Amino acid sequence: MDVQEVKKLDTYLKKLFGNPSIRVVPKKGDTAEVFVGEDDLGELTVDDEDGDRSFNFRMIIQVSNDPSLQPVPTLTAYLQRKFDNQSIRVVTRPKKMDSVEAYIGDEFLGVLFVENEKGRRSYILELPILDVDIG
Repeated sequence: MDVQEVKKLDTYLKKLFGNPSIRVVPKKGDTAEVFVGEDDLGELTVDDEDGDRSFNFRMIIQVSNDPSLQPVPTLTAYLQRKFDNQSIRVVTRPKKMDSVEAYIGDEFLGVLFVENEKGRRSYILELPILDVDIG
């Protein structure tokens, strides 16, 4: 990931989430960390396997193991708080029980997949970013 890509991704994510506090910080190789202020949100990686260069933002969200937990309102509130954006909403997916979708207003953001590992439940936000998205 070169300096220009990092700058473009930084600008894109600030605009997408409407939050000027978002920062993209490069790491070794084709990865970068995404922060809001000092809060590390997740990792950006390059995906160029299919010949087209794109990026993937991955964020892990730990949630309660309480079976009464309602994931849609819980994840909506969490993402709104993390990105400081009240327009973020999480909705169920028709015919899918293993994931939900995230939107900002009417714009699709990505899918949150549920993961149960070692008795702990979490959601993984996968946000694809195409090279054309960042200009």
